[in-house]
Amino acid sequence: MSYATVYEGWKSNPEAFWMDAARGIDWDRFPSKALNDADAPFYTWFDDGLVNTCFNAVDRHVIAGNGDQVAIIHDSPITDSITKITYAELQARVALLAGALRARGVTKGDRVIIYMPMVPQALEAMLACSRIGAVHSVVFGGFAAHELAVRIDDCKPKAIIAASCGLEPNRVVEYKPLLDGAIDIASHKPDFCVILQRKQHPAPMVEGRDLDWDAFQDGVEPAECVPVEGTHPVYILYTSGTTGAPKGVIRHTGGHLVALNWTMKNIYNVDPGDVFWAASDVGWVVGHSYICYAPLIHGNTTIVFEGKPVGTPDPGTFWRVISQHNVRAFFTAPTAIRAVKREDPKGEFTKGYDLSCLRTLYLAGERADSDTIHWAQDILNVPVIDHWWQTETGYSIAANPMGIEPLPVKLGSPSVAMPGYDVQILDEGGHPMPTGELGAIAIKLPLPPGTLPNLWNAQERFVSSYLATFPGYYETGDAGMIDEDGYLYIMARTDDVINVAGHRLSTGAMEEVLSSHPDVAECAVIGVTDQLKGQLPVGFVCLTKGVTRSNAEITAECVKLVREKIGPVAAFKLAVVVDRLPKTRSGKILRAIMVKIADGSEYKMPATIEDISSLDDIREALRTIDYAK
Repeated sequence: MSYATVYEGWKSNPEAFWMDAARGIDWDRFPSKALNDADAPFYTWFDDGLVNTCFNAVDRHVIAGNGDQVAIIHDSPITDSITKITYAELQARVALLAGALRARGVTKGDRVIIYMPMVPQALEAMLACSRIGAVHSVVFGGFAAHELAVRIDDCKPKAIIAASCGLEPNRVVEYKPLLDGAIDIASHKPDFCVILQRKQHPAPMVEGRDLDWDAFQDGVEPAECVPVEGTHPVYILYTSGTTGAPKGVIRHTGGHLVALNWTMKNIYNVDPGDVFWAASDVGWVVGHSYICYAPLIHGNTTIVFEGKPVGTPDPGTFWRVISQHNVRAFFTAPTAIRAVKREDPKGEFTKGYDLSCLRTLYLAGERADSDTIHWAQDILNVPVIDHWWQTETGYSIAANPMGIEPLPVKLGSPSVAMPGYDVQILDEGGHPMPTGELGAIAIKLPLPPGTLPNLWNAQERFVSSYLATFPGYYETGDAGMIDEDGYLYIMARTDDVINVAGHRLSTGAMEEVLSSHPDVAECAVIGVTDQLKGQLPVGFVCLTKGVTRSNAEITAECVKLVREKIGPVAAFKLAVVVDRLPKTRSGKILRAIMVKIADGSEYKMPATIEDISSLDDIREALRTIDYAK
């Protein structure tokens, strides 16, 4: 069946489409209908169904006779260890942990914060919560105490599950002092904390509050799965971008199960039993959807990777994991591939690894520039597929549906809208833009199952953040265009569309040109305030390892390249070399912070920044720029 047939089938009868997809899930009570639009624009899905996430992710595979299949591979180059857990072992471990939580009073609807590194126990904690109907909120391990405290006060957890430490190349990140500090700051206090003591750095315990992971589970009865309503929240995931108080994105159980299960075959083209690897962190939405839930719901083997693209120990670590564990589909961020490319521009580190098992590389999280895609295609000899989604949606808005019909790849585009998403390009007044013209990307309501139905205890903020700008639409916050073939192009965040002397220009288009320069490993373009033209674009470029030519020579070529490809209208005259760009821990470049630094505006330091000192590189680079050019 073709993509066009499937998409039109959804569009003509979304109710039948999603009810059919719901049959891929094991329900305690099958829902009588898919969509409930009685309280629009607050749409819900599969309201009267009864179902359990953990049963679908674990128990049903054991019941089906697949208990001996490996469910989780923990690969940690930092500790030089590999652990494999079968579905039967996972069932026993999760049921026991869930029983221990239940014995301490955690029941359906209670919140549990999970503050852990990339270890299998993080997934076990998530699944244990869903087994008894508790609502988990994973906070990225190593978040500052203040940021953790904000989340504690917002979701008011009955319990917190944490590890004593996380491990980075050449250093140990102590989690316990951050946790203790957060609980001291927070107004809400959890009833108890469960601490996984890692041998690399065991932590002192607070008597009467802290419980050891293993001792906590001694002698308890394993818990059975508790059926919950289709609209029962499975988790809260806080997202704040670079500014503002965090927003608690919630995910309803029924739609979450149905949508994620559908994506594994239709988008990622993996079958049950295949090994699927998303190189992300459980603290991010990719970790929730495609390390923990979707692969296990679909009966795949998932990899929990505790390492980095480079430095653990070298730029070949991705290729070693793929080869060693027979990975079929690999999902990572363009930033990670750019880091490997910068260290190993000729792909020498692929040599010695049999990568014939790999069928597809998927990229998401940042715009995937053409140069990075070409490089990855050349060294891996597989399709490299960009796709686009958000924390709020939980899975792809636009993708190349490899399991339905692989479509021609258009570089710079994450391809086409997936079933469930009616994507439109709107002007500032909410009117549709002509084909090929830049505008705000919005999605006609209702959003499909598995996307956010609301924010945790913040309905007014949900409306103001997503629904108010374009009534009847979800505002994505991204700008782009759709071409004559229906391919979507994500050009920038809406805030990154700059106005140069009355011309609306995409910084993403300029970045695409800069990244094509052979000496540029990665780049960012921002608009700085200019009294004459409103804004002026400034390019920041990081160079590929081993480049010996002068910075001045390279930046002059970059300026010339942009002016040739986009034209003088871009007014692109300023480019500067930096050693690194400020990023979040998930790899997103902090362009909004860079703009504030350039304009001398105040800004809030984002909790998710990977390396604060990278901001000094930007300040120093800005001091060298001759704006008189």
